[in-house]
Amino acid sequence: MANNRALQDTLHRIDGQGYGTYREIRGTHQFEDFRLSVDKVQVDPYAPPSLMRVILEPGVVGLPAELIDDAAGRTAVSDFLTRRFAEAIGDHARSAAEAGKDSAGKGSAVSIGTPGQQVLERTSVLIAEDRIEARIAVELPASGRRIRGRQAARILTDQLPQIVDAALKHKNLDAGALAEHVRLYRDQQSLREQLGTAGLVGFVGAGAILPRRSGDSDAPLKQGAVPFIAPDSLRVSFDLPSGLSVTGMGVPEGVTVIVGGGYHGKSTLLRALERGVYSHVAGDGREWVIAREATSTIRAEDGRAVTGVDISAFISGLPSGADTRSFSSENASGSTSQAANLVEALEAGSTALLIDEDTSATNFMIRDERMRRLIADEREPITPFIDRVRPLWTQQGVSTVLVAGGSGAFFDVADQVIALDEYVPKDVTQAAGEIARSDAATGGDTDAASDAADVESAGQELIFSHDRRPRVPASTALAERGKTKPATARGRSVIQYGRERVDLAAVAQLVDAAQTQAIAHAMDRLAETFDGESSLAKAVTALLARIDDDGVDALSPHRGHPGHLARPRAQEIHAAVNRYRHLQLAGGGHR
Repeated sequence: MANNRALQDTLHRIDGQGYGTYREIRGTHQFEDFRLSVDKVQVDPYAPPSLMRVILEPGVVGLPAELIDDAAGRTAVSDFLTRRFAEAIGDHARSAAEAGKDSAGKGSAVSIGTPGQQVLERTSVLIAEDRIEARIAVELPASGRRIRGRQAARILTDQLPQIVDAALKHKNLDAGALAEHVRLYRDQQSLREQLGTAGLVGFVGAGAILPRRSGDSDAPLKQGAVPFIAPDSLRVSFDLPSGLSVTGMGVPEGVTVIVGGGYHGKSTLLRALERGVYSHVAGDGREWVIAREATSTIRAEDGRAVTGVDISAFISGLPSGADTRSFSSENASGSTSQAANLVEALEAGSTALLIDEDTSATNFMIRDERMRRLIADEREPITPFIDRVRPLWTQQGVSTVLVAGGSGAFFDVADQVIALDEYVPKDVTQAAGEIARSDAATGGDTDAASDAADVESAGQELIFSHDRRPRVPASTALAERGKTKPATARGRSVIQYGRERVDLAAVAQLVDAAQTQAIAHAMDRLAETFDGESSLAKAVTALLARIDDDGVDALSPHRGHPGHLARPRAQEIHAAVNRYRHLQLAGGGHR
């Protein structure tokens, strides 16, 4: 592929000049079979990289029509091309290092993002009817604050065309691997859509590898991992669009309790279901661990801000007199934060909850019989989750999957109990039920779980269906004082919103920094649309509808290159807004 002589000449001419002279290359440059649009040039060597788009005609790329004739196919192909582009960048960086041409020792100046184990809808590669775009970032080289124009010319007019040729043209790709990538993603999405009809909240395929390599790695454990075996009583099969049939364990709707000894795989199974809201690449081990999209992990989160959340189903009659029908706190406790997290998940449309006792507030989860005898119920403001988990299902249709390693209290209210024994699951529902019935018959300590069943059968007040007004953000809900720049992500866990840092470290199903950047932009878009009349849920739903119509690009404040973004779920957008410490609700946040 021929380089662009005019761009090369310009970069040679400005070699050694002040860094700001790089602005001369802004605009569109025509190469032999693609255009390079330089949309934003960094202002100095220490600023964020320059943003550029490689634009090709569909005929030049040559993608088979059957791979991109639906949204799932386009998402999968975009993901594949992004990964191939990143690999090609790495190949060229290694070649340059071996040839001694990478004098700075920094690796490649070109980047396109770093996809992880999940296949997400991204902005990195756009597949449209009239063009294919690769959105890249380029660190334009400098010596101090002087332009290294000749090195920049090698990057943009020599290396980049080679990367484009290797990564974006179908004739140079592994066609079989691309087709398989699309097939797998389409099948995974189909299975996820079938879960509701099958009465399941999740599915774990036989042979799945659930353990990860380490606590800070999402890659699969290669040695010593026990392949997943589905219990016969929970075994289900699905037929998929490709003709493939997969078999594994179905996790039914209702209340599922996962038990077992320490280090036998309880939390590992729950974490796999947690990430099952996303599809995974081949070789991840969790390709067939699939959860409903509207599944939320719930945990305690000491110190988070809470604004106007109705947690009265769990906490009421506080000694301070605070109205828990519209609870606010700058520094929520373990129990109040977990109650708020749960109610906010329902507000975001979640239909299944994942809860691990290890990350929960004990007094939020259970209150045993001895404590009830010592402290009368009317003196305890917390109604524990064990008393509410059944009404969540019977009144709201919200399922719960709960890991319990230290208490059998939830046996009384469970629809199914799964025990992990050396990483092998067993259906112990019958045995757990017999234990619960035996304790009830002998007056044993049942942690008052039977009281929860009595509450439900007695037809008490509809705990989750009484008249609750949705939270309505004020028109100034996200009006941060002194905010002059767009919100931005600081890695996966933090959004810088004006002077305020929104901490998302406890939002467990946020998996990619590109998602966090998309959420930062989503907060800015919501700030523009809040009118003091529409609920938060309605505003987020409308924003997601824009993404459905226009892609993740719709979140970006920039023309041309939108930045490297990945589609977030409604749950994570809600989570970010809810953790903004200066959030304002219409009417001051009160009922």
